[in-house]
Amino acid sequence: LIDPLRSAAWSQWSDTGGNPMSLHRPKLHSNRTISRGPKAGRRILVAGGAGFLGSHLCHTLLNDEHVVICMDNFETGRMSNIALLLSDPNFILVRHDIIDPLPDIGPVDEIYNLACAASPPKYQIDPIHTLKTNIWGAINLLELAVSCGAKILQSSTSEVYGDPEISPQSEDYRGCVNTMGPRACYDEGKRAAETLFYDYCQTRGARIRVARIFNTYGPSMCPTDGRVISNFMVQALSGAPLTIYGHGNQTRSFCYVSDMIAGLMALMAAPDSAVGPYNLGNPEEFTIAALAHGILEILGLPPIIHYRDLPQDDPRQRCPDITKANRDLNWAPRISLAEGLSYTMPYFETELRQMKPALIAE
Repeated sequence: LIDPLRSAAWSQWSDTGGNPMSLHRPKLHSNRTISRGPKAGRRILVAGGAGFLGSHLCHTLLNDEHVVICMDNFETGRMSNIALLLSDPNFILVRHDIIDPLPDIGPVDEIYNLACAASPPKYQIDPIHTLKTNIWGAINLLELAVSCGAKILQSSTSEVYGDPEISPQSEDYRGCVNTMGPRACYDEGKRAAETLFYDYCQTRGARIRVARIFNTYGPSMCPTDGRVISNFMVQALSGAPLTIYGHGNQTRSFCYVSDMIAGLMALMAAPDSAVGPYNLGNPEEFTIAALAHGILEILGLPPIIHYRDLPQDDPRQRCPDITKANRDLNWAPRISLAEGLSYTMPYFETELRQMKPALIAE
């Protein structure tokens, strides 16, 4: 069951007897307080605000009494993620694709660019649109930031490292990326966006921050997004065999969503000299096989696993070196994988009850 790479990360689950109620729960959507009226906080644009990370960020910013403008084209964002916010007078929903010229939303103080499908099955559906989102979308948001004097944060990705030849990956590692593979639209799009942010900073004085986000999970993930934790959760809870690609010895690190939101907000709050890039993720490293067996053991299920061929350009290892973020932002993740899975499992159980049987089978 337990990955010898990081066996201590599962100990907290074992120490509580597998009872998630005995663990401290981070704040999530369901326990936020709706604002009673307009506040005097900052006006913050969250592009991709109806997505997994974006919706958690919107909830957190509203809890901190800011005015939040959520912009999303709902390609992968979901209305259910922001349903609790629609009645909040400090929440403004703008349905828009950032590859097109932005509508007039008035001045903003901060911009978070979280707009792009992030799972391979989703961003590969229309790879040209994925590239446009990363490049044209970044230009449109950067122009807005410059015109308003707003701080702007780019959600880059660990995918800029490609299939890395070193582990863990630090920010000065330049990566090993295939420019003509099925993942290139996303990998190269994010790399190009980082360059745009750098050039806007150098030539136009844009107040940029760049975060390289590693695997993140938690409630509000789309059950059919094709990411490994959502795949395993859906398969296990619906009684299907878990699907592992390759032999399962490829490694990943998994950051719980509340830790990631804290990291993004810490970076936005940092001085303008902290442009990045900064790795944000959990440095605990697990094999995919260990993750599968861990989920099955938590649920008390037998280890029934199907193996399939590894997809082209699938990284063999992925683990962040967060020394820089810890030093400059005083940030490090607090939630272990076992603890985060205990928070995430009930969400998927609820989602599955609401899904059609055909969708579960798929």
